[in-house]
Amino acid sequence: MSIQELIVGLPTPKPLRLRETALFLDLDGTLAPIAARPQDVRPDPRRTSLLERLARKLEGRLAVISGRTLADVDRILEGCVANVAAVHGLVRRDQDGRVVSAAPHPALARAAEALGAFAARDSGLMVEEKAGLSVALHFRLASRHAADARACAQAIAEETGLTLQHGDMVEELRTPGASKGDSVRAFLGEPAFAGARPVFMGDDVTDEDGFEAAEALGGFGVAVGPPRPTGARFRLTGVEAALAWLDAAT
Repeated sequence: MSIQELIVGLPTPKPLRLRETALFLDLDGTLAPIAARPQDVRPDPRRTSLLERLARKLEGRLAVISGRTLADVDRILEGCVANVAAVHGLVRRDQDGRVVSAAPHPALARAAEALGAFAARDSGLMVEEKAGLSVALHFRLASRHAADARACAQAIAEETGLTLQHGDMVEELRTPGASKGDSVRAFLGEPAFAGARPVFMGDDVTDEDGFEAAEALGGFGVAVGPPRPTGARFRLTGVEAALAWLDAAT
């Protein structure tokens, strides 16, 4: 499905049929509300219980695909999901605990230094380094610097060859490599996921690769949050609606 110009008319997805589904879930903005600082997102017993029930009913066909590090996903979800793709797909852990990780790009240290220098202008700007594979500049608490932050990240990407990942009030410079869509394809190649219909839920432009992969492989994407241009086929209004939709399937 091509990117739609408007999604005001996107329907709510029908109830999940877990027996035939492989479920791929973003974390921030999908399973957990967006926080001003990434470290402010905490474990939630209700969410953990829901994911544990889904994992059992899906017989392992559940994966979280997030921009966060693997350690951070495990912290927030209390280790309840075995299959995780972290740092937008640069790190992937399978059902048996095997972890595959990309090799860090040699320019990351230079990029982190440059973003740190930019962030020094305002205490609301924050630089986050992710497992030695990417570095992100958050400006949610300093939105007046948004245009300059994006320009700074763009210039660094052009200079270093790092991949520029746009996000919701964040610009991220990452090692070139696997995307969220690549992670969907990799998981579907594993025996536990084989033959299942992929459903990808996410809230941000960083999830569009996941929507595209799910659609191409016979499934669909579910956008979470306010209307925006997207390749998802369905939409839910926010985190609470997403959790309720998942809960109804269990």
